[in-house]
Amino acid sequence: MANISIAANASAMNDLPPLPAYTLSPVPPLISWMPDFYLCLVVPVAVYWIVSMFFHLIDVYDVWPQYRLHTPAEILKRNHVSRYEVARDVIIQQIIQTVVGALMGLTEPEDLVGKEEYDIACWATRLRIAQRALPQLLGLIGLNAAAISKNMSGTHPVLAGVLAGGRYPSLSVGLDVVSGAQVATFASWEMTAARALYWYIVPAMQFFLAIVIVDTWQYFLHRAMHVNKWLYTQFHSRHHRLYVPYAYGALYNHPFEGFLLDTLGASIAYKVAGLTPRQGMAFFGFSTIKTVDDHCGYALPWDPIQHITSNNAGYHDIHHQSWGIKTNFSQPFFTFWDGLLGTMWKGDTKSRYARDRKAAQFKVDADKVQL
Repeated sequence: MANISIAANASAMNDLPPLPAYTLSPVPPLISWMPDFYLCLVVPVAVYWIVSMFFHLIDVYDVWPQYRLHTPAEILKRNHVSRYEVARDVIIQQIIQTVVGALMGLTEPEDLVGKEEYDIACWATRLRIAQRALPQLLGLIGLNAAAISKNMSGTHPVLAGVLAGGRYPSLSVGLDVVSGAQVATFASWEMTAARALYWYIVPAMQFFLAIVIVDTWQYFLHRAMHVNKWLYTQFHSRHHRLYVPYAYGALYNHPFEGFLLDTLGASIAYKVAGLTPRQGMAFFGFSTIKTVDDHCGYALPWDPIQHITSNNAGYHDIHHQSWGIKTNFSQPFFTFWDGLLGTMWKGDTKSRYARDRKAAQFKVDADKVQL
């Protein structure tokens, strides 16, 4: 795509600093030999199996048995589905996920770079315009902003400019060659704040919104899958064949449920939050890691993901037990909806887990005797 040159917009107010011109060009790929379009499709699948295989290996070689939520005997005797069936259905789910991701990617406009300084200047302009309301707001509580600003102009010129409604006489940098009017510039604090908004605060708010949407979508649909007997029998019961979850079983679902609960919910969050393709790549990748970690079957004290929120492997594991199946619906990030709507598990778990371990070990020992 040819570079697009765009002239700076004329300011609606002659005392506002002008916005810079910019030139747009396609964003270079993160990996030189792979377009970002394909990388976005590969990342969720790749991180799923990389993280899953890490937990699978420590499971097979029994590296940290002290942090297991369940014993090998429980995995062997309590689950009602083979590992082959789990892997097969996960791959089916990931094919659906990849197809939907590709279709969504094709509807996205081309990701362009070059407008960053213009957008930062726009944020600085908004901050400057917002300052115009400050004298009136101070007047409501009986303060004369103009008088205060005048008194502070010699010692604190920047603060005086803020109190004066964003007017900084000392920041005029010259004359406009066309109009002959003085050209203003932004205060350093305005540019610092604008950069913080553009690079950190707004993206953080976008990610938070996406998380809230995913959590809300999954909570109410997940709960409906348990409340409605037909939905549970036809779709969600498949996931609960894993009474003892393990990492690569995180996406073991009925294909329709997997599409509705995971793929569609994440896609809606991506669109509504207005994430860029690269932000989406990070969001989908982290969501995948979080989902795998929540099903890993280990309470690792040094695993940072398990300490970000209380919605972790131990929390979600309760939901997979017959005695906790009507609680702890929240996933994958926070437990807000469970707490608000009273569906959080509040009983004892230690004795229940001990009973299940004992029963599974009894079955394994009985099999050995028969042999």
